[in-house]
Amino acid sequence: MLNVGKHTLVEILEKLSPISKQIQEKIENFGDDENPISIGNLGDIITKHSIWQKRFPRVEPFYAVKCNDVDPVIRILADMGLSFDCASKIEIQKILELGVDPSRIIYANTNKPLSFIKYAADNGVSMMTFDCEDELIKIKKGYPDAKLVLRISPQSNYKVKLDLGKKFGCHPMNASKLMEMAMKLKLNVIGVSFHVGHGCLETGAFAAAIEQSRKVFDIGLALGFDMHLLDIGGGFPGEKIQNVETNITFEGIAEVANKALDDFFPEKDVRIIAEPGQYYVSSAFTVAVNIITKKTITDKDILSPDVDLLSKPTVRNEPVRVYYVNDGIYGCFLLCLTDPGCFVPSHFKDTDAELYTSTIWGPTCDSLDLVIENVKLPELTTGDWIFFKDMGAYSFTTASSFNSMPNIKEYFICEKRLWEQVYNANSSEHSCKIEQNE
Repeated sequence: MLNVGKHTLVEILEKLSPISKQIQEKIENFGDDENPISIGNLGDIITKHSIWQKRFPRVEPFYAVKCNDVDPVIRILADMGLSFDCASKIEIQKILELGVDPSRIIYANTNKPLSFIKYAADNGVSMMTFDCEDELIKIKKGYPDAKLVLRISPQSNYKVKLDLGKKFGCHPMNASKLMEMAMKLKLNVIGVSFHVGHGCLETGAFAAAIEQSRKVFDIGLALGFDMHLLDIGGGFPGEKIQNVETNITFEGIAEVANKALDDFFPEKDVRIIAEPGQYYVSSAFTVAVNIITKKTITDKDILSPDVDLLSKPTVRNEPVRVYYVNDGIYGCFLLCLTDPGCFVPSHFKDTDAELYTSTIWGPTCDSLDLVIENVKLPELTTGDWIFFKDMGAYSFTTASSFNSMPNIKEYFICEKRLWEQVYNANSSEHSCKIEQNE
């Protein structure tokens, strides 16, 4: 065991056993403790970075801290040399405390309190995004020497699960007006950014956004700005379980985006960055939950008493297993609200066991606390455990204390050969402050 950062233990293993076995080993040590648990595989993050460097040789990753900011994650990313996308004063502070140089941070939130802008100025975090006149006025007041990146909202019909353009970014047609205002205010615009949206379902969205960015980039050049940066945002999948809605993959996105970058930004002096979050951490984390209550219901049970079942020939009367588990949307499963079925449960039963229609609810007193419904599972009982893979993104940073439910127990592991790609026994230059745990 190694002690990493803020007294976090990382178990360094010669070889990793299957995740199901690792979970069972942790559960066996619990006794009567029924808290949900997570296992974070830091070696998976190391591997992801190697893949990124191979697939995106021109693109520097600025990891999106909002995606997963647990201490071992941001520390190992920092020690691999990554830069960071921060959205608030606290996120900037966390990264600076790791010893990361301010030049490796982009303040990528287009809606910033003036006090946060001043904090960035006081700490030398000069790169920041904007998308409206009001933001330019605040930046002029709080950090006139900032290096500004205009965020646009790409206009296309490509499908995404969550369209961020409804909240962030200016229409490309308004870019000229904003840049002209920046020029009048004597502010320094250095580039263009975009985000295709969370859960990109078509690779063409990246090509379209890069093409539109080129046009905005040229507007800045024509106005006399030293335009030298393009930020292609996030939206890169990182799950091991492939998206069932499309065949989209990280490799497919990289192929399309790289071609568009070569076509529209062939200049070697243009710096290309991105803001991947889920790509790096999704598949690194698994969450296991305990079944605290079980019910078996039929459609008849949930119909109002005055409904005549005979007049409802389409009503099914199939029994449904309903399981209540000790973590839900107010914990690690918030994404289930906007993307139902995004997390797929696994179990410890025999693979040939008969499967039944099942629904999984979280533990709180809120009827919104639905993890997944109409999923096929074997017969389970109170006290059994199930687990969910690909839980590293937007799970831990979005968890709340609603109903004061127990906090998740965190464990971290890493395969020795991968750990040694980042650290060696005599290393003293990294932020992890590694110590042997006796």
